[in-house]
Amino acid sequence: DVQLVESGGGSVQAGGSLRLSCAFSGYTYSGHCMGWFRQTPGKEREGVAAITRGGHTRYVDSVKGRFTISVDSADNTLYLQMTSLRPEDTAMYYCAADRSWADGLGVLEASTYKYWGQGTQVTVSS
Repeated sequence: DVQLVESGGGSVQAGGSLRLSCAFSGYTYSGHCMGWFRQTPGKEREGVAAITRGGHTRYVDSVKGRFTISVDSADNTLYLQMTSLRPEDTAMYYCAADRSWADGLGVLEASTYKYWGQGTQVTVSS
């Protein structure tokens, strides 16, 4: 079974930084798509960042230049480095993985992904 376990969330002040980690098992990143999503109560899950074949990355416009997605294949860990955090970044953050070779705008769509973690909360105060 594929398992994804997020960690690294917490509470920070605006302008601060956090690094989220997602340890995965039963899954091998070999250019398949992996991503980070976030969700606040009453809203749809939003694609934040994704990494696909060749290490190609995509970001939602609101986090470009502030967030960086990366994957350590040897350690089976997906990361999301978040800097210059804003109160509007407050959300539950989820990592996701799929065995498809998706590459394109669809990698920021939740429907692309089959496997999900349980989430880690990020709270940014002003």
